[in-house]
Amino acid sequence: MAEAGATPKTTRNDASVEEFLAGVADPRRRADAQALCELMEQVTGQPPVMWGGAIVGFGQYRYEYASGRTGDWPAVAFSPRKQNLVVYLAEGFADDAALLARLGPVTTSKACLYVKRLADVDTAALRELVSSGFTLVHGKTITS
Repeated sequence: MAEAGATPKTTRNDASVEEFLAGVADPRRRADAQALCELMEQVTGQPPVMWGGAIVGFGQYRYEYASGRTGDWPAVAFSPRKQNLVVYLAEGFADDAALLARLGPVTTSKACLYVKRLADVDTAALRELVSSGFTLVHGKTITS
């Protein structure tokens, strides 16, 4: 994310999502990433798009901060990191305690959901989180 006029480091690009996911070294993480990609595409109705070199995003929103910082970011996204699948939801999880309780063994930070194994989480709860996160920001401009 960049100051006004600067170029953000992580931007939407034309790299192949299929090639990126096929290149995930760990076979279990690769299978989980491919399944999560399919789930997020079904839930959002948007095609997967690469953002930077390691984030797969669906939809888009624009952010504008009081400091003048602006940019575009995927409405929902994920990245198959070495330790976890990281699901990015811009609005975070403050209002999602019941869904998180149903989800299973995950951890969260402000806008990230960390999943060790996709098979260990409640897929219906994950679909609800992705859907609500997507609906809150897709196609909108978020200001702070």
